[in-house]
Amino acid sequence: MSDIEEIVHLKNLYWHYNDVGLLGDRIAPLFTEDGVWSNAELGHYEGREAIRDFFNGASAVLPFCAHLGMNPVIAVNGDTATGIWRAILLGTFVEEGEPVARQILIDYRDDYVRQDERWLIRKLDILFNFNVPAGTSWAGQTVIREQIS
Repeated sequence: MSDIEEIVHLKNLYWHYNDVGLLGDRIAPLFTEDGVWSNAELGHYEGREAIRDFFNGASAVLPFCAHLGMNPVIAVNGDTATGIWRAILLGTFVEEGEPVARQILIDYRDDYVRQDERWLIRKLDILFNFNVPAGTSWAGQTVIREQIS
């Protein structure tokens, strides 16, 4: 596979392991040992162990999620790469003890590194463009990330 295909496969595995139960034990090895997962609403986690623990506990708050990933822009430079992605996340969140269906539009900014002939995530930075209950308009609630150069 080409580098870009391998990175697309890596991202799809990341989303798959999210969508089949937030499998921290499968998600964490997709990151470098010092990898970072960061989102303003959900937290900042550094290192595989912190990422594993976050995902293994997240299903109590997010018992169901489905990512619809799209629009990759990937740039490879030797053994490093960057990627931007967009995803729609449909999820069931537990809020005040009750399930709430939410629709979220996400921008990802990822950094990748090839280690031992395998691409890994060095940093995954998430921005929620909007996060609203299903059936609710996102009009007036959108955030747009700056343009890439």
